[in-house]
Amino acid sequence: MEDDAPVIYGLEFQARALTAQTAETDAVRFLVGTQSLKFDNQIHIIDFDDENNIINKNVLLHQAGEIWHIGASPADKAVLTTCYNKTSDSRVVSCAAVWRMPSDWETGSHESPDESAHNPQTLELLCHLDDSTHGNAACMLWEPMGDGKRVISLADNHALLWDLQESSTQATVSSTATLEGKGQLKFTSGKWSPHHNCSQLATANDTAIRGWDLRTMSQIYCIENAHGQLVRDLDFNPNRQYYLASCGDDCKVKFWDVRSVQEPVKTLEEHSHWVWSVRYNHSHDQLVLTASSDSRLILSNMVSISSEPFGHLVDDEELSEGEELHQEDKGKEPLKDSVVSTYEEHEDSVYAAEWSSADPWLFASLSYDGRLVINRVPRALKYRILL
Repeated sequence: MEDDAPVIYGLEFQARALTAQTAETDAVRFLVGTQSLKFDNQIHIIDFDDENNIINKNVLLHQAGEIWHIGASPADKAVLTTCYNKTSDSRVVSCAAVWRMPSDWETGSHESPDESAHNPQTLELLCHLDDSTHGNAACMLWEPMGDGKRVISLADNHALLWDLQESSTQATVSSTATLEGKGQLKFTSGKWSPHHNCSQLATANDTAIRGWDLRTMSQIYCIENAHGQLVRDLDFNPNRQYYLASCGDDCKVKFWDVRSVQEPVKTLEEHSHWVWSVRYNHSHDQLVLTASSDSRLILSNMVSISSEPFGHLVDDEELSEGEELHQEDKGKEPLKDSVVSTYEEHEDSVYAAEWSSADPWLFASLSYDGRLVINRVPRALKYRILL
């Protein structure tokens, strides 16, 4: 079996929620949440055994409802958030909660892998993160690299910053921001920036992207018509603090410098349908994953706008202030951007793509029919980046 071959896992349920288990940096592990109206919903814990190229799975019950979004605590492997739908008084309500995996979910699972599927354990509810005054929760964002005590929920037109206390069994809203304006304003997604001491948030609503200062909960920038249609997802460059990627229903992926938002720095037009997800590689920020309703996952090498435009690290200040570049970079063109690979293992809308938090060269993608695919960055490119 060749090294770059994909590994495919079928959940048997529809699904759109995927996250890497952020606090797990040794094992390659992803969490998937299902969307079933008929059956109890589940969280599938997917462990990828890189040496043998196989997937081991465990199943936990999430009886609260169908899962729209899932997030893993940056500090505690066993803790996660979900946004889910439940029906109450024949109305569908979107809720959010913090959960803990049972402490023994790993034990005995690999001796009889089917055991956990037939007789799954249930997630333990730690606390609810929704209050009726602030509408329907669309997504939950953990503080990047944080101690797992701060989380933001986006609910209708409110951004709520929560403090989790008592081992996450109590949550209090410490501050809020509200989208003002005409019509039914609603956040669709957001991203907590890992830069500026984690004091900034970017949100998407309709075709606009906004930046917020979490210390004052005030708006710091706004890209009014960032996309021609709905903005679906955002991600921050992990190494260049002012760079933000966005994607949307206009089939485009755009890269912004938030200090000057009139025009994107770069636009990708490789997808032929809505783009649901954009993700920077955590270590090598030229590698960008995008997932779309065209059933494709695309890996791009956006080297010209990365922290290594000439193939080695260049300081952000040097790049932006046009300072004297290294001797060897003078007169040199930055390396060319390119599509590295288009992955066609899905047959349905690909709603999510995530890099592993344990292995920088591995990533997972999830399509609505419940197919999870694990792929690797092609070896030739990996060595080109490393050497």
